[in-house]
Amino acid sequence: MVRRLIALFVCPFFLCITNSSFAQLQIQLTQGVDAAIPIVIMPFQDETLALDNQAELLRVVQSDLKNSGQFRLIAPSTTNASTLTTEQLATLKKRGANVVLSGSIRSASAGKLKVAIQLSDLYRKGQPSDTAKKFPVILKQEYTVKTQDLRLLAHHISDMVYQQLTGVKGIFSTKIAYVLVKHTPRKPTQYQLMLADADGYNPRPLLTSYMPIMSPAWVQDGRHLVYVSFEGHRASVYWQDIATGKRRLLSRSPGINGAPAVSPDGKRLAIVLTKTGNPKVYVMDIGSRSLQQITQGVSIDTEPSWSPDGKTLLLTSNRGGTPQIYQYDFSTKGIKRLTFDGNYNAKASFMPNQKTIVMMHRDRSLFGIARQDLVSGRLDVLTRSGSDESPSLSPNGKMVIYAMRQGQQGVLAVVSTDGMVKLRLPAQAGSVQEPAWSPFLS
Repeated sequence: MVRRLIALFVCPFFLCITNSSFAQLQIQLTQGVDAAIPIVIMPFQDETLALDNQAELLRVVQSDLKNSGQFRLIAPSTTNASTLTTEQLATLKKRGANVVLSGSIRSASAGKLKVAIQLSDLYRKGQPSDTAKKFPVILKQEYTVKTQDLRLLAHHISDMVYQQLTGVKGIFSTKIAYVLVKHTPRKPTQYQLMLADADGYNPRPLLTSYMPIMSPAWVQDGRHLVYVSFEGHRASVYWQDIATGKRRLLSRSPGINGAPAVSPDGKRLAIVLTKTGNPKVYVMDIGSRSLQQITQGVSIDTEPSWSPDGKTLLLTSNRGGTPQIYQYDFSTKGIKRLTFDGNYNAKASFMPNQKTIVMMHRDRSLFGIARQDLVSGRLDVLTRSGSDESPSLSPNGKMVIYAMRQGQQGVLAVVSTDGMVKLRLPAQAGSVQEPAWSPFLS
């Protein structure tokens, strides 16, 4: 937002790259869908004699599927997965289960585990399987992983199950970036650019500073981030390698350097600058650093967002009197207004089909997250807590992560793009803001 771009905080400067541990974000499911798929997740047959391996894997898969809002967990009728018979599957079907996930864990080479899974469908007609002659196995996989990567494998298993049963690619293996702000009495405010798993686990700082960090955005390769840092008391846009921490400066023009967004091909950067006075949208060729001014006039133009095909930009502009969403077409160089409902619409992004946008929306003084169909013009309000902002769309277009206030604390929340599923990720230390959901990482 423009008000955040121009806010300058005067405090001692400190900058470092660090790997210290931080409190986890913890998901709380606040609302799910009524037509959730009933699933039984059986205890895996564990031959490693380390039951914590099984417990960790099952806990992650159960949490992933439950918190997607698309599944309803049914307790297994037996604790011994190795004796899963046709009769037991039939019993689970009578108890309301549609599908059953089972598997095994055994030791492989030193420090590695071999994990096998299978998903049995209790309703789909199919050929007899090698597990249950009456109920076909619709998913069967085997993996060898390091013990420390068991949580990552669990997310992958959740992705596989989710896609098999919904037809949509899962997002459990993706990441989120966000800004963590810590206020300590008699000490400068600390800002950290954080990276975590999509469920909030394994948070780690990529950058720590006593000057503001804003507007993190992903590069489509999933290996880099761009963001605004006020180090040196000047707004600057940086490109950072997530694995190595190596950074490079992309822009430090006089005035505002804000709202960076990298094109889908990774070659161009949309950015907001004040070279001609008011904030305007520019596009930079990242290789040559050449700039093209996209918007003109006396309006405030900000928050550019690329279409998936890279042919257009969404942006927020007050050229019509109030902040609204506009679309810039690179081929025609024309700009058209997209939003008319509400007196404030901002920070929009395209869903993968490019026929719908998700944005921050205000009506009757309440800020929320909304979705608008670009064909019909219909607007659906997904949240209306009064403080919802900074929406970021998941790569499969099914969920939106956003920032909101919970008392005096900034927290993250998630809502499905149909409004049926709502999650909250409260922070245990500091205020969390400006989330950015990664692209698919595999």
